[in-house]
Amino acid sequence: MALQGHVADFAVFGDDYDTPDGTAIRDYIHVTDLASAQHLLALNLLMQGHSGGAFNLGTGTGFSVREILAAIAAETGREVPHVVKPRRSGDPTYLVADASAASQTLKFQTAHSDLATIIRTAWAWHRTAHPLKTSKPLPPTA
Repeated sequence: MALQGHVADFAVFGDDYDTPDGTAIRDYIHVTDLASAQHLLALNLLMQGHSGGAFNLGTGTGFSVREILAAIAAETGREVPHVVKPRRSGDPTYLVADASAASQTLKFQTAHSDLATIIRTAWAWHRTAHPLKTSKPLPPTA
C-alpha cells in the first residue's frame, strides 16, 4: 500500500531487537500453501475419517522486517517508504511456526513459500487491487 501511494509509509515496530539487524523475525507463508493445507489437505483428512486437529502452518524459517523490506525493493525496484516506531508491547523477537505436526499428519509441505515467490505474487495482486495512486483527491466542494 505504501509503494502504491495509498498509505504514507510502512511502520517498522522496533529496531532494537536482539537480531542481526535489530528488527523482529517472523515466518512467512504463501497464501497458496496456506489454502492447500487448510482446505485441501485438512478436508481430505477429514473425509478419510480423521477427527482433525490444530496445526501450525509455516516454513519454520524466519526473515527480519528489514530483510523483507530489502526483498520487496529487489522485486519491485522501489524502496518501501517506512518509519521506525517503538516496539509494540508483547511482540516477541523471533516467531516462526513449528509445522512438524502438519507435516506428519497432513503431509504438509510448502511449495510456494520462498520469499521471492511470496513477494512477486503479492506485488502482482497489490498492483491490481490497489492501482498506483497518482493524484491527490480533489478538495470537497461547498
